[in-house]
Amino acid sequence: MKDCIIIGGGPAGLNAALVLGRARRDILVVDHNNARNKVTQAAHGFITREGIKPSEFREIAHRELKDYPSVEIVSEQVVILETVKDGFKVTTDRGYEWECRKVILATGVKEKFPNIPTLQDFYGTSIFNCPYCDGWEYNDQPLAVFGRVDYTIHMAGILKNWSQDLIIFTNGEELTRSQKKEIQTLNIQVETETIKRLHGEAGHLTSVELESGQHIERVGGFITPELIQASDLGQQIGLVMDDMGGYKSDEVGHTDIPHLFVAGEASKIYPSQLIIAAASGVQAAMAVNVELTHDGILGSKPIEEM
Repeated sequence: MKDCIIIGGGPAGLNAALVLGRARRDILVVDHNNARNKVTQAAHGFITREGIKPSEFREIAHRELKDYPSVEIVSEQVVILETVKDGFKVTTDRGYEWECRKVILATGVKEKFPNIPTLQDFYGTSIFNCPYCDGWEYNDQPLAVFGRVDYTIHMAGILKNWSQDLIIFTNGEELTRSQKKEIQTLNIQVETETIKRLHGEAGHLTSVELESGQHIERVGGFITPELIQASDLGQQIGLVMDDMGGYKSDEVGHTDIPHLFVAGEASKIYPSQLIIAAASGVQAAMAVNVELTHDGILGSKPIEEM
């Protein structure tokens, strides 16, 4: 019986493991290493880790967690999360099972992209979804903005802080009267024609080709994909989603299911930032430790006694 199982090994899950490991809790992190930021060349906005590759961030975290003997990390994918007497049971796709008193669900989100041919060839290298993460590198450059019009208008307004040379590509979606008025206020060019494909080399965008054959030069872009939960484990066990697509919880991750916590983007999808997810993991871990203490569960023995 583990004190806590953390499902997901992104910044939220790993930071939760660090806090609980330092609290001498018996922890298992179950992670199948399929994070959506694997395509990202560098992560930004995290002080002391500015520009770090996500893979390096993960390696450092795993190395630091080795200092805590009560923390174990396994490379598995949890497919079943269910309640049992005194806690929960998790089952992986390879049939392994563990039981625990508490669970932190930190499985993150995945993107649902608009239908733009060759988009994936550029995503993470010259097309991104967060101007706060990648806008600095494209200061004053000619940029494309893709996605649903209502989202792209908001994105374009924010992007003007980094570049004035913006074009919104609606990919065939027509504008409403209010949207036209809003775009006119922003003074941003709009192309409503369907996109035939994106062009470039080694992930670096050079132009957007429209169905008419017209090529519009752009060196980078930002897209507003729909973010959805990467795992259905929360729904499987009965968690309710909020209006933004995260699982309902309080400010430290308590859910309506006793002893089940959520952290990172499983809890709050927006804003989507590595440093925010990591902080969420800290809050959930502290809440778990408080509950375990109130339950009368003591931490592991000192290292010299183990």
